[in-house]
Order: sequence, then C-alpha cells, then structure tokens
Amino acid sequence: MSAMEHFNPPPTNYDLDSNVSTNASDASKTAAKEPSMAFQATVGSVLGAITLATTLSNAFVIATISRSRKLHTPANFLIASLALTDLLVSVLVMPVSALYTVSHTWTLGQVVCDIWLSSDITCCTASILHLCVIALDRYWAITDAVEYAKRRTTSRAAAMVATAWVIAISISLPPFFWRQVKAGEVTSCEVNTDHLFYTIYSTFGAFYIPTLLLIALYGRIYVEARRRILRQSPKKFGKRLTSAQLVSNSPGSASLTSARQDDAGSVASDSQIKITVSDSLLEKKRISAARERKATKTLGIILGAYIVCWLPFFIYTLLVPLCPSCPAYPELFDFFTWLGYLNSLINPIIYTMANDEFKTAFQKLISFRCCVS
Repeated sequence: MSAMEHFNPPPTNYDLDSNVSTNASDASKTAAKEPSMAFQATVGSVLGAITLATTLSNAFVIATISRSRKLHTPANFLIASLALTDLLVSVLVMPVSALYTVSHTWTLGQVVCDIWLSSDITCCTASILHLCVIALDRYWAITDAVEYAKRRTTSRAAAMVATAWVIAISISLPPFFWRQVKAGEVTSCEVNTDHLFYTIYSTFGAFYIPTLLLIALYGRIYVEARRRILRQSPKKFGKRLTSAQLVSNSPGSASLTSARQDDAGSVASDSQIKITVSDSLLEKKRISAARERKATKTLGIILGAYIVCWLPFFIYTLLVPLCPSCPAYPELFDFFTWLGYLNSLINPIIYTMANDEFKTAFQKLISFRCCVS
C-alpha cells in the first residue's frame, strides 16, 4: 500500500458551504413559489368570476326572451342568438382557457386541444359576426322601414344567423388540414402561426372586415338618427290638446263645492284654473328625438366596447407572424385574449339593458325566480 493511499486530505468546509448554498437556493425558490401560487390563485379567481358572470348573464337573456311573448320578434331573436353564442364561449372556451392561463402548461391531450382551439375560433368569430348581423338588421330597419318591415321575419333572421355560423366554421377549419400530431407529451396548445396566409385570412375574416362593416353601418345609422332628430317641420301642426286643472286648496275649489250644492254657474276665475296647451305633433317629435338620442348613444357604446375588447388581440395576433424577430410576451397575449372574451360579458348588458321592454321582462323574471325560491 503506497503512501498516497494513506494520504487523507485535511477536512475542508467545501461540503458545508455547498450544503448551505443549496439550502439557501432551495429556500429562495420556495419563497419565489409562494407569491407565484398566490398570484395564480388570484388570477384563477378573477377569471373564474368573469366566466361565471358571462354564463349567468347570457343565460338570463335567453330565459327572459323565451318567457316573454312581447320579446318574440325577429330583432330579439338575433339578440337571443348572440346570447347563445356568448354562452357557448363561456361554457366551451373560457373554463379551459382559464386553466391554461393559470398553469401555462397543457395537460389535457391533443384531442381536447384540437376541440378547444376549434371551439374558440368558431364561437368567438360567430359572436363578432352576430354583431354585424344585428347592425345590418338595424340599418335596414332605419333606412327602409316600410319595405323591410314586410321582409323582417324570423326565418330571415335565422338565415342571417346560419350565414354567420357558416363563415365562422370556414375560418376555424383550415388549421386541421396541416395539423401535426406530436409524438411526445403535449405541453402547449396554440394555433400554428407558420402559415402567414391563414393568419391574414383568419384575422381579416374574423375581425378587420367585420369591423369595417360595423363602422360603415353604424355610421350610416348615426347619420340617419341625427337627421331625424334635427328634422323640423314648422308648417305642420298637430292637434292642440288643452287640459284644465283646478288648483287645489284655492277659493275656486271651495266655491266649486258650494256651487254644486246651489247649482250655480261659473265657480272659479281664470287665475284659479291651470290651463295646459300642448301640440300633439311636437310631443311626438320630442319622444321620437329622445329615443333616437338614446339609440345613437347605445350604438356608440356598442361599437366602442367591441373595438376596445378585440382590437388589441387581433393586432397582436397579426404582428406575431409578420415579425418573427420581435419578442413574444405570453402574459400580454393572455391579457388580450381575456379582454376579447370580456366582450361576451358586455354584449348582453349593452344590447338588453338599453331596451325598456327587455328590462321590464327581466325584472319580472327576477321577481318570479325569487318568489319560486
């Protein structure tokens, strides 16, 4: 046995230092994970609340329209179809998206990934196209009211809805033709952006072209509404409605009682009687102008909310394949995605709360539910 075999180096603090550094790094990792878990829980709670609110609001819209006979009109049929589409978004798309957004890892397999992506593209595109269908219906109703009233039927509305769904499906199907099945475990689920032509086709078909159509239609509707508000007809007068009201607690009202007992003649002077003279035509114009202003304001809210919700997502989606060298921000993409989903929650609020008949029917439905429970 040589001297080298008996040589034992003096003990050092290397192992101790290594253990200390390892424990310190583990502690730092644990400390880093704790706020991350809290952040994920907060994000998950917020996304879950948005999903639940979207489901309930659209379900109440459908239930209200189905239970109220006054709301069984072609225009409200389109709103109910929009609510059904947004309900599908909240049921088929948003829960899976919330899970994927929080975990940032896909654990549901390739088949569910394909179904989810297809449902996402189809339902969101159909929701956007429903806005175009409703705008087109209102455009025809305000610019050609007499003739369009004859053609404004439920079957025509159903055909318009079917067209919107066909276009939406045609936008969501192409990725299946070049889908590549991954051999290993699937950890991500996203649309393949390598095909630039499809990206342009899908973004323009699902957003940019419908947005231009919405701006053009609502612009014409706004101009027509303003024209009706500002239109004056000074040469035409309606029937003048005169109403006389005896002022209470006045000498005239006291004399009226004695006059009835004595069968007297005139019982009150002109100063004791409140006379109101109104022009029925002017009154109708005031009511019509108020309605037009309300409708115009509603159109601005609808268009503004739609653009704010969906424009950032589609700009980001179009820029990613056009600029491969640009840095990608997954968190920003998730935020833009959920901002677009938020439009499905805003739609039932705007389209229904602006309708007085719907608000009345909605209140009756709420009171009925409360009584039953």
